[in-house]
Amino acid sequence: MEVEEAGGGVENAGKDEVEAEYHSHDFEWEDLRAEVESDPAFSYHLSPFPGPAASTASPPQPSSEAWRSFHRRHASGKFFKERRYLLKEFPELPNSKDCAKILEVGCGNGSTAVSILRKDTLEKANEIISNTKGVDIKDRFHPFLMDVSKEFFPDWLFCNACKSSHGNCHEMRKQLPDFLRENQCCVGGMDFITMIFTLSAIPFAIMPSTIEQCVSVLKPGGLLLFRDYGLYDMTMLRFLPHQRVGFWEYMRSDGTLSYFFTLDTLELEYCCVRSVNRKNGKKMQRVWVHGKFMKPTS
Repeated sequence: MEVEEAGGGVENAGKDEVEAEYHSHDFEWEDLRAEVESDPAFSYHLSPFPGPAASTASPPQPSSEAWRSFHRRHASGKFFKERRYLLKEFPELPNSKDCAKILEVGCGNGSTAVSILRKDTLEKANEIISNTKGVDIKDRFHPFLMDVSKEFFPDWLFCNACKSSHGNCHEMRKQLPDFLRENQCCVGGMDFITMIFTLSAIPFAIMPSTIEQCVSVLKPGGLLLFRDYGLYDMTMLRFLPHQRVGFWEYMRSDGTLSYFFTLDTLELEYCCVRSVNRKNGKKMQRVWVHGKFMKPTS
């Protein structure tokens, strides 16, 4: 997890980024659906998944250590590309009028944070920080490690007293970060929460409680920005029958999970992108889902 503060009112930085064409509807998802569902080779993806009572063997249990091992193997950062599409997909991030508090859930190797904090954004943030007395730039970032599917967020994000607007702030569950002054019990909630290819790595059964916890530290009117794998993405079609651990839920050989969302699962929009592998010339049809969810103001 990582908490960031970014300056608002800035443009997307870098000539390459400005000139880059953003693709989101290269093909129709319904056409891909018809193609997949008519192919007998993919029929096992569509069959009902047996429940616990019908299954003779217990499914393998996911472990957060599997993802730690994954990121250790890909620590160089070459595996993940910078997510430059984020500021185009979620323009609210760079266009916030004031300093915005962002909680990144599942920061991985930083490919999301780097994309948000481009050169011009960092310059704007430095300008704001320079004009703020007694605040050091290092106080604007506070990474912390936890398993969001099993643990609770620290109270210094948004304490119960401030959520209810009355009463005394109770004892913090985790040590207060340096940027909280003596008269502050928490940072007062998040303006944005990003969940970029994070929820699909969490067991489906505990996704609702994970989302509920994320929304709990949002300010009223704050946004949860979501992007993840969509149904019939090419990575889903590569999974073998024995890798199914649920309906549209799969486990890789390294123990990491992957779930593929539909528009029925959440109020989302499909993003369908066609790309070409430069090495072998093979066409790839990628499907993602994205959405923005605002916390009610009352």
